[in-house]
Amino acid sequence: MQIDNNSQIIVRKLERKDNAALADIIRNSLAEHGANKPGTVFFDPTTDDLESLFREPGSWYFVAEQNGKVLGGAGIYPSSGLPKDTCELVKMYLLPDARHIGLGRKLIGMCLDKAKETGYEQVYLETLPELKQAVKVYEKFGFTYLKGPMGNTGHFGCNVWMIHQLG
Repeated sequence: MQIDNNSQIIVRKLERKDNAALADIIRNSLAEHGANKPGTVFFDPTTDDLESLFREPGSWYFVAEQNGKVLGGAGIYPSSGLPKDTCELVKMYLLPDARHIGLGRKLIGMCLDKAKETGYEQVYLETLPELKQAVKVYEKFGFTYLKGPMGNTGHFGCNVWMIHQLG
């Protein structure tokens, strides 16, 4: 898929019709980077029905699309076991052609703004070292490394944990 530079990319709230496209984007991105491992979102059954998952109070998911084609998305979620003032940045994945054009930064910024608006004081994330480019972007947003996981996300395959203080 080629990004159309003459057509606007829109970002909107997740809808049921997005489920299959987002599941494909997530799983293909992980496989592309050799990160399709047990204990990751690759094998998480909620990946196939994100719209139901993001009905949870305190959660939100943004979808980026162009000309009706889903390019990817990102969200916040009050993952189990996290402190009440903390949400998790989750399922931040883009099609290969939608990377390196600032869309990931835009989605992360929107998620951080939504987290603050929702009343969270910090945003947590879990990722994998294989997703090097994403980790660099998180660092630029001020995410700092933790020595271990927070909460109980169920994704025991992730071994990079980061936190961002909302100000």
